[in-house]
Amino acid sequence: MDFVKGDSTGFSIPAHGRALLKAGEGFLTDAFRRFGALAQSNSVTRITECEPFLGGSTGTKLLLSVEYERPDPVLHRNLFVKFSRDFTDPIRDLGRHEMESEVRLAALTRRPQFPVSVPVTYFADYHRESGTGVLITSRISFGSHGIEAQHPKCSDYALSEPLDYYRALIAALARLAAAHKSGPIKEEVEGAFPFDREAAIAADPIPWDATALSKLVAGYADFARRRPQLLPASITDQTFIASFERDALRVLEHEQAIKRFLHADNRLIALCHWNAQIDNAWFWRDPAGALHCGLIDWGRVRQMNLAYALWGCLVGADLEIWEHHLDELLALFVAEFTSHGGPAITAAELKLSLQLYAATIGLAGIMIAPERILLRLPEAEWASGPDDPIIRAHEEARCFLHILTIFLSQWRAQDFGASLATMLAMTEDPG
Repeated sequence: MDFVKGDSTGFSIPAHGRALLKAGEGFLTDAFRRFGALAQSNSVTRITECEPFLGGSTGTKLLLSVEYERPDPVLHRNLFVKFSRDFTDPIRDLGRHEMESEVRLAALTRRPQFPVSVPVTYFADYHRESGTGVLITSRISFGSHGIEAQHPKCSDYALSEPLDYYRALIAALARLAAAHKSGPIKEEVEGAFPFDREAAIAADPIPWDATALSKLVAGYADFARRRPQLLPASITDQTFIASFERDALRVLEHEQAIKRFLHADNRLIALCHWNAQIDNAWFWRDPAGALHCGLIDWGRVRQMNLAYALWGCLVGADLEIWEHHLDELLALFVAEFTSHGGPAITAAELKLSLQLYAATIGLAGIMIAPERILLRLPEAEWASGPDDPIIRAHEEARCFLHILTIFLSQWRAQDFGASLATMLAMTEDPG
């Protein structure tokens, strides 16, 4: 497949880099004009660079540079192209549908009222039936022009002051949610991202029955027994693992009740970035030294419980952030959200939602981590610990180990079993 007809523009859009080069400057000119990014009197005259970019979990990417007939300081010559498809990797290609919402957001970000810094969109379109899309934006100049180098996910050990980065991210997420709730982009969000409560409840189900979940817990117990150096001692304790299994089975039993609770209160539902970890942002400091951020990689953007965005941001944070600064960051989110027009909420409400969401999404996707770590990096078995160069050099193993550690450490520290009991009492569920 080389080209498909985009659902929004009706253009024949390229499905991969070779097709884009074949369509050439003519396509870019017409596409940029149609999207409102280029004046009708201007055109793209030459493609000067087109290089593959490796990274991300879905689709192929290109670094693209162009020249214009009439150069303009507001026009970016260096662009970033993201395709939804990766025809060379069936696993990566499974994520092709994530771009659908990202394309819808692209048009919204061109509004001057959009409250978060994002790359400038030059064109975006998507063919829903095939899951084929393309997104062309300005390229972030990581490591130059005052912008920090891009920070890999789950790598707070490389930051001098990690807390500053999470403050910037949390504040940006709060402003975005508040802008949706308070009015500046409310109508556009409701039109482009209508909230479907039943679909939200059905999303990301725990894909195991009780027998399979117990088997996964047993697999983790074996992993913790045989490789204790990779994990904090607090989550390798067999007493904890036994209590975790009991509570996990209760969460599984009440999964639907939890999800209905998380989607029942409209104050806590807003447009959110689902995965605002440090690798999905760029950072710079103002003249006073304050750190600011912009957000990239908006796959799966939609209306969701605010806790989904908080988990997606903080799950990559170091354990020290969770243990000593979580309440501060929740309070910051509440302050930013309400001061920018969002409805009154409390940090306690956010924290309970965060605990319940972490419990369900963790059981849904993180319990396979031990198997994935050893499958992708067998030599992890001989690593001295999570900081061993063997682990740090392998992104997938590093991230799986980190997120597993955060998930189980917070399950123990925050007592997710007690959080479930609190929710059941609030909803008068006798279970």
